[in-house]
Amino acid sequence: MNLVFGPVPSRRLGRSLGVNNIPDKTCTYACVYCQIGSTLKMYAQRREFYAPEEIYQSVKSRVKGANIDYITFVPDGESTLDINLGKAAKMLKYLGKVAIITNSSLIYREDVRADLLNFDYVSLKLDAITPTIWKKVNRPYKELDLDKIREGMLEFRREFKGTLVTETMLIGEIDYGDELEKLAEFIAELKPDASYIAVPTRPPAEPWVHAPDESTIARAHALFSKYARAELLIGYEGTEFSTTGNFEQDIMSITAVHPMREDAVLALLYKCDEKREKLEKMIKEGKIIKVEYNGEWYYMRALPSRKNMVRE
Repeated sequence: MNLVFGPVPSRRLGRSLGVNNIPDKTCTYACVYCQIGSTLKMYAQRREFYAPEEIYQSVKSRVKGANIDYITFVPDGESTLDINLGKAAKMLKYLGKVAIITNSSLIYREDVRADLLNFDYVSLKLDAITPTIWKKVNRPYKELDLDKIREGMLEFRREFKGTLVTETMLIGEIDYGDELEKLAEFIAELKPDASYIAVPTRPPAEPWVHAPDESTIARAHALFSKYARAELLIGYEGTEFSTTGNFEQDIMSITAVHPMREDAVLALLYKCDEKREKLEKMIKEGKIIKVEYNGEWYYMRALPSRKNMVRE
């Protein structure tokens, strides 16, 4: 298991060195748009996965000499399921600024909020306000309660002194009705530093998931902008992925979490002085899968959670 990947270009965080602290795919949600694929283990109880010392040493070996804006916890599942999250964050702060991407599902817990206070940058998932849409889009673990999650987010906002942002994924198959207005009202109460609006840009867990029409995106942006700095995450992050010089190691670690478009993979091949045959060999060996989405080809590590993403 590669605990660290990148640095990768991030539309929010600049150059981000990723920390994969949760194994494939252990989560509190089974989001229909997830680029990791289907949830294999779903629960809401925190536990130990990797020792904080192991994570620290893995990051330390990659930080030296690298141009990094953030060390970011963005794993193959829900990052706050890691019971050692706070300890790992404290250790990594000696190496640079630390960020985390979380689906917010466990933020109602006091221990989770305490762990998140150790980060410089926290991104909270906010896809829905009403339970019906929440259950259709995020497909949460049965014991979770949306009202408790929202209250936990507000409690965390009152304590947290770092950069707090929200991210809302919009999909075309949902009739949002007045949901966008409700989301905007909650954003007004939460007062994040920025509110990001995303659409599916990489192959999703469910084949029926696509981006919404432009009018839905524009309406969300107009509503959210009343209460926060609203930004759209609908573009391509580019091909500037860092390399260790080992193409197979790089693509296996990056695409475990971050599917790469074909032009980015070819750019990485060039940087590593490898030929296309190397990539084709990895596909034949079942290490990498190739998936088409919105007219583009994406390459991803062949994780068990992605077994159903290869469609004839």
